Amino acid sequence: MIQAAPCRRSIDDAAPMETDMKNRLKVLRAERDWSQAELGGRLGVSRQAVNAIETGKYDPSLPLAFKLSRLFEMPIEEIFDDQTGNTHDAE
Repeated sequence: MIQAAPCRRSIDDAAPMETDMKNRLKVLRAERDWSQAELGGRLGVSRQAVNAIETGKYDPSLPLAFKLSRLFEMPIEEIFDDQTGNTHDAE
């Protein structure tokens, strides 16, 4: 299990929700038949943190988003969508 950083925030590694960010975390977890506790264990966070991210109460920190990306073997943008209508292509 990953060791917690000394200045870790509440609800593990999640930040209070300030945007209308949607995510596919619950679907991706269900496709693998993992419980919230199992996913939390793989990420080094609590079941409550996984629930809060899935329900949109909290956004994950950037390091946690990268862990999710590696775990599900897909880009962060395929897991999370900020709902701003912006495309991911910089022109």
